[in-house]
Amino acid sequence: MYIGLDLGTSGLKGVLINEGQKALAEASAPLTVSRPHPGWSEQSPADWIAAAELVLDALAASHSLASVKGIGLSGQMHGATLLDAADEVLRPCILWNDTRSVNEAAALDADPMFRRVTGNIVFPGFTAPKLVWVHHHEPRLWERLARVLLPKDYLRLWLTGEHVAEMSDAAGTSWLDTGARDWSDDLLAATDLARHHMPRLVEGSAASGTLRAQLATRWGLSASVVVAGGGGDNAAAGVGVGVVRAGAAFVSLGTSGVLFAASDGYRPAADTAVHTFCHALPGSWHQMGVILAATDALNWYAHLVGENAAGLTAAMGPLQAPGRTLFLPYLGGERTPLNDAAIRGAFLGLEHATDRAAATRAVLEGVTFAIRDCRDALAATGTRIDKLIAVGGGAKSDYWLAAIATALDCPVQLPAAGDFGGAFGAARLAIMAATGAGAEIATLPPIARVIAPDRSLAAAFDTGHARYRAAQTAIRSLK
Repeated sequence: MYIGLDLGTSGLKGVLINEGQKALAEASAPLTVSRPHPGWSEQSPADWIAAAELVLDALAASHSLASVKGIGLSGQMHGATLLDAADEVLRPCILWNDTRSVNEAAALDADPMFRRVTGNIVFPGFTAPKLVWVHHHEPRLWERLARVLLPKDYLRLWLTGEHVAEMSDAAGTSWLDTGARDWSDDLLAATDLARHHMPRLVEGSAASGTLRAQLATRWGLSASVVVAGGGGDNAAAGVGVGVVRAGAAFVSLGTSGVLFAASDGYRPAADTAVHTFCHALPGSWHQMGVILAATDALNWYAHLVGENAAGLTAAMGPLQAPGRTLFLPYLGGERTPLNDAAIRGAFLGLEHATDRAAATRAVLEGVTFAIRDCRDALAATGTRIDKLIAVGGGAKSDYWLAAIATALDCPVQLPAAGDFGGAFGAARLAIMAATGAGAEIATLPPIARVIAPDRSLAAAFDTGHARYRAAQTAIRSLK
């Protein structure tokens, strides 16, 4: 058996699978985010450990874990977890959606070396500018800094006692030479850090260590359980849904939104604001467009009108042409393609006829058009999308998926019942690390149905997207 642990922003999930990749059990534990100041987003690493303990307790209560051979890790990317020489946490982790380091990110990005070496813009959410912010604003803490870990790699430290990261997560720090798959000493030096501050690197499918004896005893596991390198949340999800070869892609409608495409080589195009990262498998890369508010935008609107998201989308009926009302989902800035931490969202074109149903459609359409922007940015780099799988909580809405299929002119595949996301991908990586298996086990999940584009509405969605882009341009000066 194999365990996959996925450390998300709102919770930690664990799955237990057998040798045939059949899910035997799953468990989850909630997490909360602290926002002590505008633009800040933090979590306590101690809460991650507590959540992992709850999840492993639940898995052990449902099945004997004595035959578990490997554990894989998936996790939210970019978080800055700062440790002293005794591996004590120095401050709450600064999360991926924290924008306090916008000025520091701009200063690093102004140095051409960062884009040239990493293949990416230095976004405010990435790890390196967060460390520069700490250096500037928390100098006494900086003096005690001994190690920087990404969130899931702090879980690994607890599990194994080892300081290790893997390529897909490390690619989102702005310290990795993404083509060479190694830390860049020059980039580290540019942020007053050195290689000794970083964990050692392994591939996601490789072993990073073995489970500490104390934890093995607690949950009845063997002392030889291997902990795989794992992957950043999206790379692990790519392994989970079989998006590991060029032409395959998935759209994730979670708190944030992601259009993720596997690629057959390293082809960075930083100016497009597309992320070009290492995949969780050796010798492979991926590209993705990222928007900061997907279901987060729908949940925000649901709270505004005193409803829940499921209630708003439950009875929407067949897909309609976009209405006059526009929604721009920039509640906390935007990444692809804008790279703008200061831009904010808007409703435009409100009129007497704009009722709750029309506004709900506008929110779904706004996120859909933001994903189309990502598709266009990916296409500008030469990345193709032949097939698209939908994952995440928002994929429960047929209306939303029909809008995406139509706006992107691409059928959307919906997996059969089961969660094939980050936790499942992490468990697959555990199989690889424990057995030596490779990408051949990262197959597509069973597809329950396919949502085809509505050709009769294609022109209307093209027009709606053009209006969306015009509105986007208009509001960028209102900050």
